[in-house]
Amino acid sequence: MAVIDLRSDTVTHPTDEMRRAMAEAEVGDDVFGEDPSINALQERAAELLGQEAGLLTASGTMSNLIAALTWCSRGDEMIMGQEAHMFWNESAGSSALAGAQIRLVPNDDNGRIAAGDVAAAIRDASNIHVPASTLVCLENTHNRCSGGVMTPQDTREVVDVAHAAGAAVHLDGARIFNAAVALEVPVAELTKDVDDVSFCLSKALSCPVGSVLCGSEEFITRARKWRKMVGGGMRQAGVLAAAGLVALDSMVERLADDHANARRLAAGLADVDGLTVDPDSIHTNIVIFEVDREAVGDAREVIAALREDGVLVSHSREQSLRMVTHRHISSADVDEAVARVNGTVRRLAAAG
Repeated sequence: MAVIDLRSDTVTHPTDEMRRAMAEAEVGDDVFGEDPSINALQERAAELLGQEAGLLTASGTMSNLIAALTWCSRGDEMIMGQEAHMFWNESAGSSALAGAQIRLVPNDDNGRIAAGDVAAAIRDASNIHVPASTLVCLENTHNRCSGGVMTPQDTREVVDVAHAAGAAVHLDGARIFNAAVALEVPVAELTKDVDDVSFCLSKALSCPVGSVLCGSEEFITRARKWRKMVGGGMRQAGVLAAAGLVALDSMVERLADDHANARRLAAGLADVDGLTVDPDSIHTNIVIFEVDREAVGDAREVIAALREDGVLVSHSREQSLRMVTHRHISSADVDEAVARVNGTVRRLAAAG
């Protein structure tokens, strides 16, 4: 029985074209700024996102950390949504290493944060009793909110409030190309108003490693020093950048296939007794669904049972599970996964 891996789009493997490009990549010492493949990737990424410059990093977590280090002094405050990846899944790096306090505001079901909530959370820097609010962090698409997307207007409303208060805006755009494809807008429309943006090469774009952080020339100059400090000077990493260049040229438009498969998956899961998901809420490639504890059992027990039946999924929160479609998942795989899930759930419900 073939395993259907829906844990994340991070499980994707590089394409044959990427492997050839990696093998043939021209390289140099990137710490000296001399790797032509990395330089080309950074320039290409910045151009696509409407920014002045780019910086290759090892991961999205590193990009987000470097952004926090660049914008925040120790004792400053960062404002972000209560479901933010930076808060839940990055080992408290912004607090531990940047020394920044995190203040949370509500996310809606789509992952958006309201400009009014941000305005209410921003501190009066003249008050010696409170930290300065120096950074607001957005996320698009939103990992813990079923891959929800922010429109250009959603972003602009928060940016206007932040800038009026003297705070910068960092966009965790790990899957920003998914958002652009879903909204059918150029990716630069989603990033033009923020002060910096990071995106991942290693998720749905299918590269083996990497993230790119983009912003102004001045921001990237400062960010490059922080990257060196946290050990991100990867020397001849043009072998990785070469895969990124292929991805930007050939892997973006096909994300629509992943989105269609995610909607197909959600529709199938919605018909399984004991599971709850709204297919209309799925806009990109992440499907989060609820497991009825009384009817089926504990979510983690369901994960283990699904693994035995050849379907790999991840835990989201409490009784929620997450499935992510990607280029290794076909529509036939989706249908087979739904069939296996239905069988697993029926078996658990009967045993319960």
